[in-house]
Order: sequence, then structure tokens, then C-alpha cells
Amino acid sequence: MNEFAGMTVNERLYVSNNMQKFEKACKRKDVNTVIRILKDIDVGNENIAAILKAHDFQF
Repeated sequence: MNEFAGMTVNERLYVSNNMQKFEKACKRKDVNTVIRILKDIDVGNENIAAILKAHDFQF
């Protein structure tokens, strides 16, 4: 069973000790690190795209 089942993305980031890494990567606009962190906490591609859009990442 998925250890993150039923958790929000923020809860997953907190529980996995990735909150600060994620926030710093967002500030740097480091898309590769943001994607890696989100994949590591089992966020799906569709949700990753929405998160990147919400954080104004440009492609």
C-alpha cells in the first residue's frame, strides 16, 4: 500500500522531510528538482503539471 495514501501534497512533503527542499527548488525555479521531489512522494504527472503551473514555471 502507498505510504502517502490519503495525504495532501503538503502533508507528503512534510512527512518525507522534503518541504524545505521543495520550497527552495521552487524559489530557484529548478524544475528538475521540483519534479523529482514530487515523483519521490508519489505525485502523479497530472498533479505535477498543475503544481508547476501554480508556481509559474515556464517551459
